[in-house]
Amino acid sequence: MTISIRMTDAEADMIKAYAQMHGKTVSEFIRQAAIERIEDELDLKAYNEAIAAYRKDPKTYSLDEIERELFE
Repeated sequence: MTISIRMTDAEADMIKAYAQMHGKTVSEFIRQAAIERIEDELDLKAYNEAIAAYRKDPKTYSLDEIERELFE
């Protein structure tokens, strides 16, 4: 799939230079940056859900307790 984006010449030059500096094509850099942004937002959402659940029930378990539960 091909996606087009509009940007100024200065923005395009900055992206090209950054991609080259890291040994990537512009496409590789933009694809990776977009995917990382999405993953970061999903991670933040999961964190916020986990912290909300913890605040409702702050019970924690030690590694030993988890191992006993899983492997016995």
